[in-house]
Amino acid sequence: MAARKTSLPRLLLVTGMSGAGKSTVLDALEDMGWDCVDNLPTALLDAFVHGERQSRRDTPVAVGMDVRSRGFDPKALPGLLRSIEGVTPEILYLDCAGAELIRRYDETRRRHPLAPDRPAEDGIARERGATAPLRQIADTLLDTTDFTPAKLRDELLRRYGGEVDEPVITVASFGFARGISRTADLVFDMRFVDNPHWIEELRPLTGEDRAVADYCSSDAAWGPMMDRIEALLTDLIPRYWAAGKSYLTVAFGCTGGRHRSVAAAVEMANRLRGAGFSPNVRHRDLASPPSDTIEGHPASKPLGEPGARGQDEAGD
Repeated sequence: MAARKTSLPRLLLVTGMSGAGKSTVLDALEDMGWDCVDNLPTALLDAFVHGERQSRRDTPVAVGMDVRSRGFDPKALPGLLRSIEGVTPEILYLDCAGAELIRRYDETRRRHPLAPDRPAEDGIARERGATAPLRQIADTLLDTTDFTPAKLRDELLRRYGGEVDEPVITVASFGFARGISRTADLVFDMRFVDNPHWIEELRPLTGEDRAVADYCSSDAAWGPMMDRIEALLTDLIPRYWAAGKSYLTVAFGCTGGRHRSVAAAVEMANRLRGAGFSPNVRHRDLASPPSDTIEGHPASKPLGEPGARGQDEAGD
């Protein structure tokens, strides 16, 4: 919807699912110097941008709107944003898994705005359908299911903290057993490598430790695989940037998210830095304790077959 680079100040509509973190987002943007307002009636949007902010016309603006906002119309809002002169409009849609939203409503004991006398899941379903037009055209879709408030703030700082000369690149690790990474644009499965979890001296370590990294890289397929991924990324990143993609998340997965995926993410981030990029690194499941149940006990199969040395259908 919005051009990647512009001299005009940004007008960011923060919208999406109630309970997905809109207040946290607006607080974080305000701390970064954005001019923020929540639940602004749509009829006052133009007046807020141009009437109340004359002394701060170059400051980026973030406006929070959702189903509780007066005049909220998901189909009409994009046109309204485009009609505001002197700014570059963008839409940030905050999404979250239904089960996590229900948990948050239970924890806060708040009622869903679309289901004041019904279970929260009814309101969540209605809201997801009502806001689907905004989700489909959003410039940025941010799923907050796995984010703590602190991690959400870090993500916003990377995305909205200032102008950059390349995409905001995040290299992440995760464990398939705990769910696939929701924010990844590209996913690489590292479960073809023998599982360090089943090496007793490596089990308590992580992919950030040299011993685990050396173990993973000793696999004959590791180096060629990482070379191919590096070549792919160094070719794609400039192309994504030229096409207007400002954020790119590359995720490496294993079963538990503690060993192989972490080692791969660390190595690839270092490779990309050597190629002139500035990636961030995020390890989603690094703090999880070692678990034979999560890892899947190694099957009794001959070496060389899937499942040998802990490399069954689940892997690490």
